[in-house]
Amino acid sequence: MTATDLAPRPGAAPVGRMLLAQTALETRMLLRNGEQLLLTVVIPTVLLVLFSAVDVVAVDGPGKRVDFLAPGLLALAVMSTAFTGQAIATGFERRYGVLKRLGATPLPRWALLAAKTGCVLVTELLQVLLLSGIALALGWSPHGNPLAVLLLLVLGTAAFSGLGLLMAGTLRAEATLAGANLVFVLLLLAGGVVVPLSKFPDAVRPALELLPISALSDGLRSVLQLGAGVPWSDLGVLAVWSVLGLAAAARFFRWE
Repeated sequence: MTATDLAPRPGAAPVGRMLLAQTALETRMLLRNGEQLLLTVVIPTVLLVLFSAVDVVAVDGPGKRVDFLAPGLLALAVMSTAFTGQAIATGFERRYGVLKRLGATPLPRWALLAAKTGCVLVTELLQVLLLSGIALALGWSPHGNPLAVLLLLVLGTAAFSGLGLLMAGTLRAEATLAGANLVFVLLLLAGGVVVPLSKFPDAVRPALELLPISALSDGLRSVLQLGAGVPWSDLGVLAVWSVLGLAAAARFFRWE
């Protein structure tokens, strides 16, 4: 009998198995975190139900209030998970030396970042299913091409992930916590999520339209509410943010 005949076998597991295990661990840790659940699940759900039922802000476009609100809050869910939640969690892992220790394991660093991305995608899938179910119960009537919606969500995730990792990998954890929450609130108010961009002054509207949350919410709304085709301009904005954010994160991210 040789060492290779023993179970478990000595040595590192295959990268694919390590990647799946780390993704599952990251997802479990997120779902057990009450603050993260508040940010990623409770806040978008409450905003969807509240603003659909109460005439607090004026909305644009045809159909019911939920037809306008649902796409914007799907965009908010992507931002809360891919940017705010990921930035805060990764920032504190970096502060406490978790990333440094994981980087010394057989798990490659690229696989660790891939596992974090997989966790984001799993969480977003749960968010989309939950928010879509609630919106449908409130009378939402979505339209458009599902492929266009998928492209918007994927590029939106890439854009916000890059920005979140850039913030987490360059700032102190406390600064990341404050900055990520501040950006979340500002983009919620000024990104066309619940307040139409048409309500803002003409002088600032062109700049607001270039924000990733504005491109994502506007693109989802044009497809799901208006039944439009592929929103190439919004996809272009998200693609630029994705390239710049991911490239900057890869260049400046510090593991400790």
